[in-house]
Amino acid sequence: MTANINEALKSPLCQCGSGLSHGRCCALQQVNRVTPAFMKAMAPGMRQAQEQHKQGNPQAAAQLCINILEQAPAHTGALRLLAQVRKEEDRKQALEVLLHRLVKLEPNDGDLACELSLVLYQKGDKAGAEYHARNGVRLKPRNPQAHNLLGMAFTDQGRSLAGEYHYRKALELHKPLGKLCANLGLNLRNQGKLDEAEEYYRQAVELEPDNAQTVLGWMKLEESRRDFDRAWELLAQAQELGLDGAEVAMNRATLYGRAKEYEKALAELESIPGDMGGDGPGTGYFLERGRVLDKLGRYDEAFADYDKANRLTREAGRGTYDEEHPRKQARRLKSFFVRSRMELLPQASARNDCPQPLFIIGFPRSGTTMTEQILTAHPEICAGDELTFIGDLSRFGAKLLNSPLRYPESFADLWMGDNQEALDDFRDWYLKRTQQLGILEEGARLFTDKMPLNETHLGMIHMVFPAAPVVHLHRHPLDVVLSSFFTDMTHGNRCSYQLETAARHYVLTMDLVEHYKRELDLNYKTVRYEDLVSDQEDNVRQLLEFIGVPWDERCLDFHENKRYARTASYAQVTEKLYTSSRFRYKNYRKHLEGVIPILEPVIEQLGYTIED
Repeated sequence: MTANINEALKSPLCQCGSGLSHGRCCALQQVNRVTPAFMKAMAPGMRQAQEQHKQGNPQAAAQLCINILEQAPAHTGALRLLAQVRKEEDRKQALEVLLHRLVKLEPNDGDLACELSLVLYQKGDKAGAEYHARNGVRLKPRNPQAHNLLGMAFTDQGRSLAGEYHYRKALELHKPLGKLCANLGLNLRNQGKLDEAEEYYRQAVELEPDNAQTVLGWMKLEESRRDFDRAWELLAQAQELGLDGAEVAMNRATLYGRAKEYEKALAELESIPGDMGGDGPGTGYFLERGRVLDKLGRYDEAFADYDKANRLTREAGRGTYDEEHPRKQARRLKSFFVRSRMELLPQASARNDCPQPLFIIGFPRSGTTMTEQILTAHPEICAGDELTFIGDLSRFGAKLLNSPLRYPESFADLWMGDNQEALDDFRDWYLKRTQQLGILEEGARLFTDKMPLNETHLGMIHMVFPAAPVVHLHRHPLDVVLSSFFTDMTHGNRCSYQLETAARHYVLTMDLVEHYKRELDLNYKTVRYEDLVSDQEDNVRQLLEFIGVPWDERCLDFHENKRYARTASYAQVTEKLYTSSRFRYKNYRKHLEGVIPILEPVIEQLGYTIED
C-alpha cells in the first residue's frame, strides 16, 4: 500500500480542481480511516491551516490542507477546511468532489448530506440531490434545511405533493422565511393551487421585500393565471429591486408573446447582450426566441435557435438519450404482457365509491393537454393532470408483491396465495394518492391522468383498472417529433434533445402500443389531433359517448376552463382551437430529412402522408 501511495504522489494534479494529485484524489476513495496517532501528528499543521483561513489567507490554508491530505487522504478535518475554501472560491466541481469524499467517510453526518444535496441541485443533478436530501432527512428529521432540499428535489421532478409535504414540514420546524414561502408558492402553482400559491408569494414578499426573484416568481404566477396587468406591475417591481436586465427582457418577451405582440417580444430578446453573464445566452433564451421567430414565420431562424438550445443542453450533460434501456424495457414488457398469460392473471375489482381514472395517453406534444382541457370542462370530469402514480407502481410494485423479480415479471407473483388481493391494493394505493392531491371535485365521476408515456404501462393499467377508458391521441408523427424537439422536456428518457433520438423513441413507443392492442382487451379509443381541431363538435361528442358521460356544451368552450394546465402547453390551451399547429412540419420540411426514413412506417400505419 505504501509503495502505491508514494507512486501516486508523483502523478499530476487531479482535473477535479481539488488541488490534490490525481493518485491521491483517487486514494481518498480507498483509505477510510486515520489512526489517532497520525491525527495527533497532523494536529500542528491543521491548526496552522485553520489560523491561515481565519486570517484571510485561503490559498495558504488550502495548501496546508493539501499537504496533510497527501499524507493522510482520509483526514476529515483537512477535507472539511479544504471544502470550505473551495466553496468560498466558488469552485463547484472541486467542492462536489470533496463533499462526496466526506459523505463517504462520515455517512452519519446529516449536515454534510444536506450540503452535498444543495451542490448537486445547483448543478442540475436532481436525482443525486434527492438521494442525499433523503439521507439528510433520515439523519436529521427535524432539520428544516433537509426538508427544504427534499421539497426542492421532489418539486423539480414533478412530484409536487411530496414536495409540498416537505416544504410545509420545513415551515413547521423553522419560522417562516421568504425563500421557503416562495418555494412553497412555486410548488402550489405547479399543482394548480393558484390562490393558495398567491398567499405564500405575498407572505414571501412581506418577509423579504427586497428579493427580486421572489417578486419574479409571483409575476409568473399571475402570468399563468392570465392576469397580465398584474404581471406587468410585478415585473416592474422586480426590475426596481435590481432584477438582472436580461431576466427583465426575457420576461417582458414572454408577456408580449402571450399578447401576440411578437415583434415587441423579439425586440426584447434581441436587446439582451450576446455575452450576458460571461457565458452567452442560455437554453431558455434560444427556446424563447425560437418560439417568437416561429410565430413570425421566420422558420429557418427559429429552427437554428431550437437546435442551439438543444445543443447547449446536450453539452451540459442534461440531454443524453440512453437508448438501450428503453429498448430492453420494451422487449421485457412485450414478452410478459401476452394474451395467454393475461387470461390467467387476475385483475383488480371495480370500485364505485369514488371517482375513477380516465387515462389520456399519447407521446408528448400530441395534443393530450388540449384534450384534457376539453374533457375537464365537463362537470363530471375533473383534472388530475400528470399523475406519477402508474410509474411509481412500476418502480416499487415488486416490493408490494414481496417478489424477488423486477417489474413486469414480478406480476407472476400474483399466482401466489398471499397476493390474491394485491391488485386491489395497487388500485387503492393509486386512488388514495389521487385523493390526497385535493383535485377531486364534487359531482365528478372521473378524473384524468395524462402522464406522458403512460402508454408504456398499458399492461399494468389494464390489470389495475380494467374498465378505465383509455383515450390515445395521435398526431402526425413529424409534427410530434418536431414539437418535442422544440420543447425542453425530459420525458421519454431525454430523447427529445435530438430529432433522431426523438423519432426512434416515438417508433419504439408506438410499436409497444400496437403490441398491447393485440394482446389486451383494452377499453381504448384513438383520437386524431387534426380531426379534433378541424371538426371539434363531432369528435368531442364521440369522445364523451365513449367515456360514458352526457353531452355538455361547455366542452366546446374549453379555452374558458379556468384551471391551470401544468405543462408546456399551458398558454396554448387558454385559446380557442386553431389550425396553425396542424401539419406544422411543412414549415420545417428540409430540416426533417434525417428522421423521415425512421418515421415513415408509423406515418403510413396511422394513415398520414408526407407533403411538401
